Amino acid sequence: AEGRDIGTVVFPKAEVKIFFTASFKERVKRRWKEETNKGLSSERKRVAIDLLTRDSIDSQRKIAPLKKARGAVVIDNTCLNIPQTVDRILEVVKTKLT
Repeated sequence: AEGRDIGTVVFPKAEVKIFFTASFKERVKRRWKEETNKGLSSERKRVAIDLLTRDSIDSQRKIAPLKKARGAVVIDNTCLNIPQTVDRILEVVKTKLT
C-alpha cells in the first residue's frame, strides 16, 4: 500500500514503514514528466506551484497531516531510478524483518 498517510493513519502498527523523499526540483521534474506523458499540457512553474500548495495543505491539515511515521525509514530517492528504489526498499524490509 502507498499513500501520504499510510504509516501514520492506515497502518500505524506496520512492522516496516518507509517514508520517501526527494528534492523539490526532482519532484517537480517527475510530476511534469508524468503529466506530459499523459498528454496534459503543463508548465514546470505551474507544477512547482501545485506541489508547494499540496505539500502545504497536506502537512497542515488537522486530520492525517503529512509527516514521517514513528519508526519509518527515510529513503531519499532523488538520485535513484525505480529499480534502485525497489532495491533499497527490499534492503529495508530484509533488515527490519530479520
